[in-house]
Amino acid sequence: MLFRDRPEAGRRLGARLAHLSGQDAVVLGLPRGGVPVAAEVAAALGAPLDLCLVRKLGVPSQPELAMGAIGEDGVRVIDDAVMRRAGVPAHALERVEKRERRELERRAVRYRGERPPLVVAGRTVVVVDDGVATGSTARAACRTVRARGAARTVLAVPVAPPDWTARLAGEADELISLDTPPAFFAVGQFYDDFTQLDDDDVVACLRRARAGGGRPAVDRETELAVGSLRLTGRLTVPAGTSGVVVFAHGSGSGRHSPRNRFVAAGLNRAGLGTLLFDLLSEEEADDRTKVFDIGLLAGRLAAVTDLLRTLPEAENLAVGYFGASTGAAAALRAAAEPDADIAAVVSRGGRPDLAGAALAAVTAPTLLVVGGADHTVLNLNRHAQTELTCENRLTVVPGATHLFEEPGALEAVTDLARDWFTDHMAAAHVR
Repeated sequence: MLFRDRPEAGRRLGARLAHLSGQDAVVLGLPRGGVPVAAEVAAALGAPLDLCLVRKLGVPSQPELAMGAIGEDGVRVIDDAVMRRAGVPAHALERVEKRERRELERRAVRYRGERPPLVVAGRTVVVVDDGVATGSTARAACRTVRARGAARTVLAVPVAPPDWTARLAGEADELISLDTPPAFFAVGQFYDDFTQLDDDDVVACLRRARAGGGRPAVDRETELAVGSLRLTGRLTVPAGTSGVVVFAHGSGSGRHSPRNRFVAAGLNRAGLGTLLFDLLSEEEADDRTKVFDIGLLAGRLAAVTDLLRTLPEAENLAVGYFGASTGAAAALRAAAEPDADIAAVVSRGGRPDLAGAALAAVTAPTLLVVGGADHTVLNLNRHAQTELTCENRLTVVPGATHLFEEPGALEAVTDLARDWFTDHMAAAHVR
């Protein structure tokens, strides 16, 4: 099993498609199973959601075996090899096609009602299903959107057979699958929950997507009371997210850090929530003893995490930590607390060594990201990694210095953090 259910698969797929944000994209889900996956992708990209209506043409004696597919606008795809092997005569194919064409038209009315299909001409169109098996419906879907004038077509699925790109070569401008397992027999084998959906499920999913509009459900300034202090932060929670990443800034930095804001924006585009806040008050920020007091910073971070979990917007969401420089040590120390329940930690140019003995108590999967030209910090991270007993990884960004100011360096950090949090938070969400 790779995925808990379709929404989880969609969140992970949306993270992989973050490079399409801002490209005037529209996301089309294949009913029925592809729609909840597509809804999560649309939310991650901030793109509108619609349907790509296609119908499989099943062999009469084996309805699950596709001998072709049809789509809107008269699109028709026939697999001659399957027809020959199954011995399907032309009149039997015609009978199946007529029946499926009626069903396609019925679904168009049931799902869309009076609402016309979204205009895709001249746009990037992301076609999403819950997986690819034979590829017939995916091929029909891609040809349908091309016929409607799409400028660029991306076919994206959570799982597909190893030879799927060969089967579908030339049908889309880009083919994306999160995994292509060698022992592939059916899409459903890779889901823990592969419950079949009905028409009402599809309509409800579309209604929720229209209500959300692909925009964050929450994006506001907030004040968090920690003891006698009131710490200011910005909370962003996209609709349908699986978790919130709390940022722990390094020395001399705060919630307005352009680097952490850059990373946070990338996480938001991938459908992850973020909380950027100041670990210290304005007066404390000038006190160097407090700036490097890892115990103080970790305590503040833990207190803010507790407050976050009481907010309605974050109820039942997984929580992760993103720490930079000394903030990474605070994140690891806070994550080491017995009742912390942190889903994942990412350290950017961090000082995990400053977490001391707490490193061995961290249970959250931890990613250490260090610049290849940041030699001193890289050595400190290598040593600290030997103290970690949790799932962990050290990734070096070639040529990057401590602040990741080189072209493409911060983008690499964002991609690494996005994938780490997406993979681990989806698994931790409402366990």
